[in-house]
Amino acid sequence: MTTRAVIYTRVSTAKQTTDNQMMELQRTAERLGWTLTNVYEDHGISGGKGRSERPAFDELHKAVARGDVDVIMAWSVDRLGRSLQDLVMFLNEVHEAGVDVFIHQQGINTATSPSSRMMFQLLGVFAEFERGIIRNRIAAGLERAKAKGQKLGRPGLSDYKINRIRKQLAAGHSVRAVADMVHVSTGSVSKVKKQMLAMAK
Repeated sequence: MTTRAVIYTRVSTAKQTTDNQMMELQRTAERLGWTLTNVYEDHGISGGKGRSERPAFDELHKAVARGDVDVIMAWSVDRLGRSLQDLVMFLNEVHEAGVDVFIHQQGINTATSPSSRMMFQLLGVFAEFERGIIRNRIAAGLERAKAKGQKLGRPGLSDYKINRIRKQLAAGHSVRAVADMVHVSTGSVSKVKKQMLAMAK
C-alpha cells in the first residue's frame, strides 16, 4: 500500500529559504518508500501565528480532515508551531486522524518508531487533560455569570459580517465558501441564508 507523504515548511521572513530542508526531506521520503503528494509552504509567517493566519498550514489541516495524508514531514517541531498549546492540539488532531508524523531534527517518526508513537499517545493524554481543565473553567464561568444575572449565549454577528454574508450568498457562493471567506461558522451563514429566503417570499 502506498504511503502518501506531504511536507510542511515555514520560514519567518521572506528572505529565508527552505531549499536545503526540502531536498533532505524529499530524499528521506524516497528512502523510506513514501510517495510525496504535496508540499505546504508558509513564507514570511511567524510560528507564533495561529492556523487562520497560516494559509498553507490551514490547507494541511483540511487535507488531514479529508483523509488525503498518511504522514506529515517537517524539518523541526518549531516549523509546525512555537506555541506548545497549539502544537499539542495539532499533533493530537493528526493522531486521531491516523496520520503519522516525521520530524527530522528531533528524530521523530511515528510510522516506524514505537518510542515516537508512545510520545504521541502521551501528547494525546495531555491534550485531553487540557480540554478537561478548559471545560471546568467554562462551567465555572457560566455559573458565575448566571449568579450575576448575566445573559448567556454566543454574541450575534455584527451588521458588517451579516452584510458580507448576504453579498457573497447573492453572488452565488456556497454556504461553506462564504463561511470560509467571512470567517464564521456554516451555521451562521445558513441562518442568514434562511432569513434572506424568508424575506424574498
